[in-house]
Amino acid sequence: MEAILYCRVSTDKDVQQTSLERQKEELTQFATSSGMTIIKVIQEKESGYDIERDGVFEMLEDFQQHRANVLLIQDETRLGRGNAKIALLHQLVKLNVEIYSVSHNGKLELSEGDSMVLQIVGIVEEYQRKLHNAKIRRGMRKALDNGYKPERNLSNQHLAQGRERKKFPIKEVVRLRGNNLTFEEIASILRGMGYNISKATVHRRYKEYEMLEKNNSTDLQ
Repeated sequence: MEAILYCRVSTDKDVQQTSLERQKEELTQFATSSGMTIIKVIQEKESGYDIERDGVFEMLEDFQQHRANVLLIQDETRLGRGNAKIALLHQLVKLNVEIYSVSHNGKLELSEGDSMVLQIVGIVEEYQRKLHNAKIRRGMRKALDNGYKPERNLSNQHLAQGRERKKFPIKEVVRLRGNNLTFEEIASILRGMGYNISKATVHRRYKEYEMLEKNNSTDLQ
């Protein structure tokens, strides 16, 4: 397991500097005894109520880039307090990060209240995503009813080899990816438009499009 050690104190006082060093020492011992590889140690002096912390952004970037998959903290208050803590926990859960704490001598155990809030946040976010996708599908159906012809955006047909390639509007795929939709969601929208297409085909064709655009850009330089 590749771990990031996160240490935080709330003020700049000298006594808090000692706390930072103690946190680092305890977390290092915990990681070593647990057979974890320490990728990075992040230390900062920031309020737990403030979510805009350089250390937090650095940590999330490392997890997003899969440089680490475990977070070690002294206790859950080191992540933050109030809404800031819940927001950070939610992001870490979405990134499938395992959180260990010295105070629990193992995986972090959330309180019943915090667990309930995280479940509610997850449900709300899921319904927001579904509502967003529904609005896009409705807009596409309305455009089709008004005479919009998505097949005019077809491209990359010159790349066809072997069996006949399924036709669908690649420019619509690019636009929907720009709205942060997943390939599975895009495939679902296209099927709603009458295109019998799979997530894998949408993903492959999108990558072909990206490669073509990259090559065209290189040729123009």
